[in-house]
Amino acid sequence: MQLFVDTADLKEIREAAEMGVIQGVTTNPTLLAKNGSGSVKQVIQEICSLVPEGPVSMECISDNAAGMLKEGREFVTWAPNVYVKVPFCVEGMKAVSVFAKEGIRTNVTLVFSTNQAILAASAGATLISSFVGRLDDIGFDGMQVIADVVALKQSFDWPSKILAASIRHPLHVTQAAAVGADIATIPFKVLKQMYDHPLTEKGIQLFQSDWQKLNQAVTA
Repeated sequence: MQLFVDTADLKEIREAAEMGVIQGVTTNPTLLAKNGSGSVKQVIQEICSLVPEGPVSMECISDNAAGMLKEGREFVTWAPNVYVKVPFCVEGMKAVSVFAKEGIRTNVTLVFSTNQAILAASAGATLISSFVGRLDDIGFDGMQVIADVVALKQSFDWPSKILAASIRHPLHVTQAAAVGADIATIPFKVLKQMYDHPLTEKGIQLFQSDWQKLNQAVTA
């Protein structure tokens, strides 16, 4: 399973890229607004330069297919690894089907049901972002939707990749990998949490302490 980082904060993306474990970046208007520096085009281009071999999702804001197509065609001129992020809706799927014919790669976002994923795959989505945490928040099992969509992808050999989004904690990442998601997009905070374990920290401290004792004994 590939790991993407879900942020538009250039500092976070730079640090995540240096870790050597992420293969892409997802953004949305809310994350870009939080970034608060530079034009959107400049920010996306810098993100693309930090992750040059991975998808970087830039989201359409129009509410109709014609507007989404105009925006998406502009976005993909910014860098070769830009994917057009399209919200799931009737107009969005109209746009995705045209993008697919034009060879423009897409990330269909705000997918909350298996039926929505079926429609996104039928429209020709490159990535299908199924949200986990937001479904959990309203009493549904978000990870079960991921599992069901993965099973359908395998049964019908969809070319679309299944992306687990709205990840809230490291266990979500483990569960997404276990059910066969192609990608998990992770907030930077959760990415850092994945590194932490008290036994690892204890082991490092013990090894360092023993090494110091060994060196002291040699030089005594």
